[in-house]
Amino acid sequence: MKKISEIYVSAKGPVYSFEFFPPKTSEGDVKLMETVRELSRLNPDFVTVTYGAGGSTRDKTIQILSEISKNYSVPTVSHFTCVGANRDQIRETLQGIRSKGIVNLMALRGDPPRGEGEFKKTDGGFENATELISFIRSEKLDFCIGGGCYPEKHPDAKTLEEDVRHLKLKVEAGTDFLVSQLFFVNSIFENFLNFVRKVGIRVPVIPGIMPITSFAQIERFKSMAGCEFPSSLIADLQEVEHRPEEFYRRSLNFTVKQCRELLKMGVPGIHLYTLNQSHASYDIVRELKG
Repeated sequence: MKKISEIYVSAKGPVYSFEFFPPKTSEGDVKLMETVRELSRLNPDFVTVTYGAGGSTRDKTIQILSEISKNYSVPTVSHFTCVGANRDQIRETLQGIRSKGIVNLMALRGDPPRGEGEFKKTDGGFENATELISFIRSEKLDFCIGGGCYPEKHPDAKTLEEDVRHLKLKVEAGTDFLVSQLFFVNSIFENFLNFVRKVGIRVPVIPGIMPITSFAQIERFKSMAGCEFPSSLIADLQEVEHRPEEFYRRSLNFTVKQCRELLKMGVPGIHLYTLNQSHASYDIVRELKG
């Protein structure tokens, strides 16, 4: 399987990738594979599959990745967290992932299990993604490792400056590429990118983009990720909140324009958070490739 770092080095144009999550129902499983099949027609450069909160879907994540690898010729990336596991358990899981032929990880601290308000280090485990990545490197399993970054700062960081200092330590620990939290204001991402380059972070930094498919998502994204939204976008979408076709058209136009501006800015690719839905992600990448 091709390493993601190699894909970015050898790419002749923008790298397009998709993120999926493990469904909770058999109907969701069927829907996910329909989505993967549809999006595979776009020849994505790679796909990622997340863990549930607290690492609750670890086995299912690996199962989905194996199925995608078996049925589609697309490199895969497994999310990997340190929630609820000590270093011996993490080592065992890493060895199991590697034995399945998976060579790409998104190494994240991870969210606490559902119902727990804040992250708590497991006895014998790790405090954050930097410690986790350092451990993965020490195991010499030859993974390509991606990490997360936050253009509007990590919610636990007091300032963006503090967050970027931690980000640099994470890269120095062995991170090969970074994928950002979702955002909707390109100037925020551009300022963040200039900042991380100024402090010496040189790995690829990939914007994570989330298509808006309902007006209710705006408040959810604000709450979940602390995202700033352009007031013009909110007004534009609120005007057609109850007209699904026009809402979709306006939202799609915004996201395509956002991605084109980012590509013009020089980003090496676009990573789309699909929410296991193919329609919007398919139309966006088709427009960008067209």
